[in-house]
Amino acid sequence: MEDKQNLINSIDPNAAGLSGKLFGIPFTEDHAEVVLIPVPWEVTVSYGAGTMDGAQTILEASSQIDLFIREIPNAWQLGVYMLPFQEELSIENNKNRDLANQYVRQLEEGVESATLEMKVIPQTVNEVCEKLNIFIKAQTEARLNQGKIVGVVGGDHSSSLGLIRALNDRYDNFGILQIDAHADLRKSYQGFTYSHASIMYNALKCTNVSKLVQVGVRDCCEQEAKFISTSNGRVVTFFDDEIKEAQYLGNQWAKLCGQIVEQLPEYVYISFDIDGLDPRFCPNTGTPVPGGLDFQEAAYLIKAVVKSGRKIIGFDLCEVAPGSDDWDGNVGARMLYHLCNWTGVSQGKLRHR
Repeated sequence: MEDKQNLINSIDPNAAGLSGKLFGIPFTEDHAEVVLIPVPWEVTVSYGAGTMDGAQTILEASSQIDLFIREIPNAWQLGVYMLPFQEELSIENNKNRDLANQYVRQLEEGVESATLEMKVIPQTVNEVCEKLNIFIKAQTEARLNQGKIVGVVGGDHSSSLGLIRALNDRYDNFGILQIDAHADLRKSYQGFTYSHASIMYNALKCTNVSKLVQVGVRDCCEQEAKFISTSNGRVVTFFDDEIKEAQYLGNQWAKLCGQIVEQLPEYVYISFDIDGLDPRFCPNTGTPVPGGLDFQEAAYLIKAVVKSGRKIIGFDLCEVAPGSDDWDGNVGARMLYHLCNWTGVSQGKLRHR
């Protein structure tokens, strides 16, 4: 294998990126400090589809972005690698997505009775989703054992549970910073235990997750609101309307970020659902909601976590879906670049100004 430094010396970061290589850089898994697991999965999506192609969309867009970050001049040298796409996952996704769709259509039509075949669909879907969780956890553990930083690129938001479980086995105490339009705290949704709408409910079953800090939420049901209010502070939600009202009253985003970061423990996992951004940045995401963060507001929040001295131990970026103009992939690739590099800074693998 070529030495990493020799590879870096051979690359012109000002030249056009290589197509098919993440961020246009020909790093291998051996060279990489950050390994990304692409998860083509959207079995339980409940509105718009397409996020199963999110990782591929991001990969294709990533080679055209400029690599220079003013505060992290050598960001591109970190070494980020996306694992090959697993065709078996796509096949399982498509098969079980069709099953889930049949069941959901029946629910939406208000059918009171169901055939035995239809009644077993939720159980079947739950079982295949749990198999996915086990697979992602195993993939994560293998890379953590090699000293890699691991991130998941979804797929729908449920794609990240295996990664969170793996980190739960490694860290005695960590928090989750969730950037999202939705609370994702439903015990189950439409009969599916591992619904994208239940990812944080399931993540909180991990006993070493001491805190969930949610930012940008603007859609939640009564059950979720009660869950938050009765969590004894384990869940702290910065609702989007409250953020906006504070800004209208003159509070600067930097001050609000300070309040958000203050709620987090030393070790932080970032769970980034792209619909946490204003829909103008992700018009094709499956469940867009008016409102949300500006791109630079989200990037500043990530940076604030790192500059506070906290350590990012892993992350996911989910719910990116392709569109005819490649805009969503463009935005997703740029946010992924920020996540990778600020995580690298937090772990001492990169320096910032």
